[in-house]
Amino acid sequence: MENVAIFDSPGKGRGLKANKEFWAGDVIFAEASLSAVVFDSLAERICHSCFRRQDKLQRCGQCKFAHYCDRTCQRAGWAEHKQECSAIKTFGKAPNENIRLVARILWRLDKEGGVVSDMQLTTLEELEDHICDMQEDEMKEFKVDIHNFLDYWPRNSKQHTIDVISHIFGVINCNGFSVSDQRGLQAVGVGLFLNLCLVNHNCWPNCTVILNHGNQSAVNTMFHSQRRIELRALGKIEEGEELTVSYVDYLNLSEERQRHLKTQYFFECTCEHCKNKTKDDLKMAGREKDGVKPTEEQVKEASDYCYQMMDKIEKARLNGDYHEVVKLCRGCIEKAEPVLADTHIYLLRIYSTMSEVQSYLQYFEEAADYARKMVEGYVKLYHPNNAALGMAAMRAGVTHWQAGLIEVGHGMICKAYAILMVTHGPTHPITKDLDAMRVQTEMELRMFKENEYVYHSMREAALKNKPMTMMHEPKSNLVHNQ
Repeated sequence: MENVAIFDSPGKGRGLKANKEFWAGDVIFAEASLSAVVFDSLAERICHSCFRRQDKLQRCGQCKFAHYCDRTCQRAGWAEHKQECSAIKTFGKAPNENIRLVARILWRLDKEGGVVSDMQLTTLEELEDHICDMQEDEMKEFKVDIHNFLDYWPRNSKQHTIDVISHIFGVINCNGFSVSDQRGLQAVGVGLFLNLCLVNHNCWPNCTVILNHGNQSAVNTMFHSQRRIELRALGKIEEGEELTVSYVDYLNLSEERQRHLKTQYFFECTCEHCKNKTKDDLKMAGREKDGVKPTEEQVKEASDYCYQMMDKIEKARLNGDYHEVVKLCRGCIEKAEPVLADTHIYLLRIYSTMSEVQSYLQYFEEAADYARKMVEGYVKLYHPNNAALGMAAMRAGVTHWQAGLIEVGHGMICKAYAILMVTHGPTHPITKDLDAMRVQTEMELRMFKENEYVYHSMREAALKNKPMTMMHEPKSNLVHNQ
């Protein structure tokens, strides 16, 4: 941790600053979790040790709750699971993820003390819990969790005061970090990273956080590397400059971001982008055509219509009625597209949903068209090295490739690869996948330029010999949850 130092950030409390100059893609520090658990809803589909998604997992023979890739993962996770296993057996069932995480943290602190690593910059006791800032309904859920924790906590484990237990629950509530699967595409659990808690928020940050799952494939666990987060620079950072990450998605209006930060993290954002409402005008703009702009009333009417339709689209998506989703999206686009700008956030969310659902239904050409429009809008709004922009460009590139639009597809994949080299690094699985796609599309592009007819003939033959498979089921793009 010699790359960073703790300092008093004006108006924010403690923060971290750079002790030297960094450039885009540099890893400023890496940190293993104090503890992490799999979400309740994915407990049978995600390995509880390496957090990888697997089709077939082996269940713990004792508690019947924890699942693992194989014996190697089970042995690697035994140190954390040992006391949990006994507690679940005694309790009769597994409690929710927050209770399981607090229990794992307490067992580790009881065994190793408050400082568990030489790299640790702060202790759990020094972090804010913001219990006094909670709303009444949050406090009710909070008290229920504590009550259930006391029932779950074994009598033969060290007993702790209500204040200690409440503090850890509070810290997790405002500092818990989502743990993704091995591809970085879906949040599958939650963990606590103490040093990361010191990195303050900025809506236009100079850093990003990515999860590196390490390596747990070796049979001998002594050769395993830890699951860890990496704080990576998004651009040049001067020595002495504060390190910041974004706690919320920038693809929201300043007012919405501030409301979410106040509700979830209990502070008011005073960054330049919030104070100046930077790009809010683009996010709710009307479409200018031949020098003529729609009236404010027309823009408001189209915006309100999109907002109402997004709720109906989400309900249809949750019901698995994807043809209805397409119908609703198409109607919304036909009405709103002539009025709203290509950077309007409601229109971009409709494009994103339409692209993903049409790709799932294997209408690749139409999916590619909407994916391209989505990326073109994102480019005008997001930081050029934003991970969300990189992932969107990757999705658009793959969709264009599937549609046989190799030139645009290769360009999109190259753009995504350049961004993810900064945000994820060259060793991350998704960057490796992208590199393989980049090589593949580059080869196909050369073939296309040499003889377009031969390229399409070979492509059709390859598709006929390969059975059609459904794409992954689309996720929600309309609501940005934590």
